[in-house]
Amino acid sequence: MKHDTDRERSRPAQPRGLRTPGATSLSDRTASRNIGLRVLTDGLIWFLAMVGGAATMGASLSHGAVAGAAAAAMQLIFGAATGLYRGRWRLASFDEVVALAVVVGAVSAGLAAIRVVADAVGVTVAISVLAPFAAFSFMVFARGVRRYWNQRLRRRENTFEQEPIVVFGAGDGGAQIVRAMLGNSRSTYVPVALLDDDPAKQNLRIQGVPVLGGRDDLARVTRSAGCSVLVIAIPTAGSRTIRALSAQAEELGLDVRVLPPTQELVDGIVSLSDLREVSEEDLLGRRMIDTDLDAIASYLTGQCVLVTGAGGSIGSELCRQIARFGPRKLVMLDRDESALHGVQLSLEGRALLDDRNLVVADIRDGDRLDEVFEEHSPGVVFHAAALKHLPLLEMYAEEGWKTNVLGTNNVLRSAARVGVAHFVNVSTDKAADPTSVLGYTKRLAEQLTSWYANRSRGDWVSVRFGNVLGSRGSMLEAFRAQVDGGGPITVTHPDVTRFFMTPQEACELVIQAGAVGHRGEALVLDMGEPVRILDVAQRLAASASEPIDIVFTGLRPGEKLHEDLISRDELDIRRAHPLISHVGVPALGPIQLGLFDNSSNSIARESMRRLCVESDATAVLVL
Repeated sequence: MKHDTDRERSRPAQPRGLRTPGATSLSDRTASRNIGLRVLTDGLIWFLAMVGGAATMGASLSHGAVAGAAAAAMQLIFGAATGLYRGRWRLASFDEVVALAVVVGAVSAGLAAIRVVADAVGVTVAISVLAPFAAFSFMVFARGVRRYWNQRLRRRENTFEQEPIVVFGAGDGGAQIVRAMLGNSRSTYVPVALLDDDPAKQNLRIQGVPVLGGRDDLARVTRSAGCSVLVIAIPTAGSRTIRALSAQAEELGLDVRVLPPTQELVDGIVSLSDLREVSEEDLLGRRMIDTDLDAIASYLTGQCVLVTGAGGSIGSELCRQIARFGPRKLVMLDRDESALHGVQLSLEGRALLDDRNLVVADIRDGDRLDEVFEEHSPGVVFHAAALKHLPLLEMYAEEGWKTNVLGTNNVLRSAARVGVAHFVNVSTDKAADPTSVLGYTKRLAEQLTSWYANRSRGDWVSVRFGNVLGSRGSMLEAFRAQVDGGGPITVTHPDVTRFFMTPQEACELVIQAGAVGHRGEALVLDMGEPVRILDVAQRLAASASEPIDIVFTGLRPGEKLHEDLISRDELDIRRAHPLISHVGVPALGPIQLGLFDNSSNSIARESMRRLCVESDATAVLVL
């Protein structure tokens, strides 16, 4: 069945200012008729209120009728002046009721101004006070009845065209999506029930749609209502909640639609077009992040910020998020000119590559980095450039050393020379109790950052997190390519697990870490619960149009079955943000890099391991 969101996409766009013959004019006539009916209803209510008041107080009915006609005329004049009768507000909405109160107040003031005349014809002060209150009450009541009746008619007219759905979430998101469905005559969905785990919301009704229980009642409610679709209407829902509800829905044969995270909504407003199918990002890496914008703005706004690896998945997203805080200059450094072309296009809508803030340079070239840092004199540096593919680095250990260790040292040294105040080194969970070349090199980069931090006047930190969904060469990207190619999907081990975050979540917390970190430490980003890779593979295989096999290839050299975010010897201390742990990192001086032996790949790997172990052991002895 084709849903409303698909219809919206397929409907050809209308040039602004043009009308579809017949359709728009009919809509205009309907709107004018509705407004005219509202004007007549309000005028009649004023008339009856004044006449009824006169009858109740024993005054002349004819005089009350004259006052009622005057009040009705003023209602029309003031209502037209304020926009009450121009369709500015939705029928019976809070904003319309407020506007109605203003208009009724103005009419009351008009009646008071002519009270001398009213008194002369026998209309008492009591009537001129009580009648406006009665008129306002009946106007609000009439609007509520009309809105309720419109919704009932719309449901009745579309009974055979609309698909009954159950909405999980009776908060603001759920209320908005219910109103959007009931208020859109083209919607192919009709909400028949709401579910929410909050006991305080039981027996609540939203637009007449009842809350019938929590998630444990999903099977009962969907069977009794004949629903085939579950809408998860909680923009703040985490991946664990979405996974649990999706699993329940799958067992019941329900299609699932979900609202995107809050940060993806425009001004927090929910519309039907926001509904979409559940993605792997929703299931694996969705967290509610409470960012301290004031702290971030204080160290980014008006500053020169330099990002290494700016063309990569993390680097480019960092640039996009940093740009929101108004830096004086954003310097984007990468050795890949095509990647710089892409990030400039995403930021500025153009890619002329004619800006000195786009820097082509390799972090392995220390002299070139010195030139760049001297030219731009950055106050803030985010170091995201690295080699990251574990199997390749196991085969070519020296290449990992040259980029991740020596390259990082070059960046740190150049930053120290120009007095950078904030330095954030992007690390990985593989640096915790490392067992691979990637883990060793990133751990050494953390230790080098700690050494320079103790000799700088600013806050220099490392930030550690796990797999980033959708990044180039990521597991999810590989799985999707395998599915598109007809399979099989290759998984190393049936029990292997990994931590996941979206690029937006990771970068938001990286930037946050730069505001709360203390010199030399590593900040570890909470990735939620680890996810079993086989579950991801099975979900992707099940979504394919043809059967897809899953093949187990075995763990690769240096690869862990389960990753750790924090080493065994590190303490999980969260003093500034609930999703950020602060751990101490032993310092490693650049002079110790001379102990590296690259006479063979295996010896190079062992040399890195030994450097990591000796630095950690020294730190333990000091403690």
